[in-house]
Amino acid sequence: MSQNIINSQEFKDIKRLRSLSENNELSMDERLENALEAVKLSEEIAVDTVLINSNRALSTVYLYRGDYVKFRNVNFKNLDLAVQAKDSLVIGIVNLNLGWFHHYTMVQNDSAYAYYSEAAKIYDKIGANDRQFMVLSYMADIQETEKDYLGAEANAIKAIKILNDLPKTEDNLLSSWVLYNLLGIINLKLEMYDESLAYHEKAYEIAKRKEVSLMQEMTSLNNMAFAYRKLHDYEKALSLYTNVLDYKDRYNKTDPTFYPLVLENFAFTKFEANHQDIINIENMLKDAYQISDSLSDPTTQLAVSIDLAKFYLKNTQKDSALVYAKKSYNLANEISSYDILLESMQLLSEIKKGDQGKKYLNKYIALSDSLLNNERNVRNKFARIEFETDLLAEENERISRERLWLSFTSVALLITLLLLYIVITQRAKNKELMFLKNQQEANEEIYNLMLSQQEKLDEVRHSEKKRISQELHDGILGRLFGTRLSLDSLNFNEGMEAVKKRANYLVELKTIEEEIRRISHDLNNDFVSGSRFMDILSELIDKQSIAYKLKYKFNYTDNIDWEIVSNKIKISLYRIVQESLQNIYKHAEAKEVNISIQLKKSVILMIISDNGKGFDLTKSKKGIGLKNITSRVNQINGSVNFSSEENKGTTITIKAPY
Repeated sequence: MSQNIINSQEFKDIKRLRSLSENNELSMDERLENALEAVKLSEEIAVDTVLINSNRALSTVYLYRGDYVKFRNVNFKNLDLAVQAKDSLVIGIVNLNLGWFHHYTMVQNDSAYAYYSEAAKIYDKIGANDRQFMVLSYMADIQETEKDYLGAEANAIKAIKILNDLPKTEDNLLSSWVLYNLLGIINLKLEMYDESLAYHEKAYEIAKRKEVSLMQEMTSLNNMAFAYRKLHDYEKALSLYTNVLDYKDRYNKTDPTFYPLVLENFAFTKFEANHQDIINIENMLKDAYQISDSLSDPTTQLAVSIDLAKFYLKNTQKDSALVYAKKSYNLANEISSYDILLESMQLLSEIKKGDQGKKYLNKYIALSDSLLNNERNVRNKFARIEFETDLLAEENERISRERLWLSFTSVALLITLLLLYIVITQRAKNKELMFLKNQQEANEEIYNLMLSQQEKLDEVRHSEKKRISQELHDGILGRLFGTRLSLDSLNFNEGMEAVKKRANYLVELKTIEEEIRRISHDLNNDFVSGSRFMDILSELIDKQSIAYKLKYKFNYTDNIDWEIVSNKIKISLYRIVQESLQNIYKHAEAKEVNISIQLKKSVILMIISDNGKGFDLTKSKKGIGLKNITSRVNQINGSVNFSSEENKGTTITIKAPY
């Protein structure tokens, strides 16, 4: 911004109007009037940074007034201005504002997460830690709501690490409490109760400081008690609930809905602990229900209803159990609390007999399956949103670059046309020389292209030779070796049994002949497609183990969809097993071999181990067999690890992408 603008009367007026828009002593209408006037003057002087700051002041007023649509529209305008001005801080602030709008006003978690994600990346890039931890907290809150618990935990931990390096202000302490409390809730839902308790204890230690309110302290005690309940330490839970109930009069002034929730937790914990004061437990549960009903608190009312239904059912009071099970069923439907809706359906299926019970059971099964499918669909949703956000940013950057290059190209084209006009007006001799020069350049380019094509052709030939060598070594030679070995073992056998075995091995030789013919036609034929891949692999292991006189165990899981695995990966795994069994027979002197295939974190994990003599990895040189295995794993972008000690066998661990 130039010094002339800073010293101008218009700029001074704009700053004065902005200051008035932020004055809490003025009415909201007066603050809005000043903010609008500041924007109007900023538009007249046409300086982006001035207009951006005036728009920020206006958006703040709209936020306080509750004009959320206008708040969004001003931020959209500011986003365009900030991108043009390349003001990273403002871009981050605008994305945070738009994320907040979609998160809390529109309840559109997908859109909110996308804006938050963009803001977090910008704040991380410019080192704005005081803003980044807040955005990560919002992202974690959305992920916990959408049941992406692992993603929520990761972002919450990132936020805490940033907070630990910031000053211990009152706001930052409160944010720390919120994050530790969130981590406790996440781990509770992941059924990691010890970890949940540890996080709630950290939250409690923060809440005990003067800067954090009593409500947070009591909430942490209540959550700690709930974790102890899940760990079946009922007496410890009851002790904590008692401490919370002692402060009833103090927190009732700030949040009266908290008392019936704690009372319900206390009563039901006594019930779970098999305390015998049944009438007292019943009265406490009823009191909690009546208080939550009088406060129009459907969340606590729902929790009490389902617990009363369980209480009456265990005490064989089916009529009362039915009443509260129906109440919890209706309430859960109203507020979309699917976890308790499932519980109420299950209770109703137990209480009701005959067709009515079956109806609730069928509803339970259908809803459970639907929720499971939804959880699967959202599991990677937020990672996908971040990825798509990155793609969008890259696309915008690419478009900007293309526009810049288009400008340069247009200028270059004009210059070229001017030069072309000058060249055309020259004498015929100059035109001929230019033509010859262009012709020579074209010939050089064609020659270079021919050299490049020849190099690519040589490279393909070399690769094909290497592939054929591997196919012959890993496939044909292995099977020939096994068949020859089996025929040798029959040299001293006579009778019809030996004749039959020889006939079988002749069939095997014929099969090998067909495989050689197949390789000559198409080495990449899809011989392991579909679900039959495990059958083919099992047959290979069984045949070679018999030929090599090995005991074997082959374990594999059914959660791998081999239809979506590429033929290249399946062929490579097949050949690796074949090569490994041959190496074990030739070199290991092993008696047993174990082969397993599992799916671990979207990676196909294959482990081949034997009880042979092993070898020293630091001294031994890899033979062609191990080199072939390593080469095949590299071709499928996988990884391989050889683990061996002398007299302790060898283990090969292969990871292939799924």
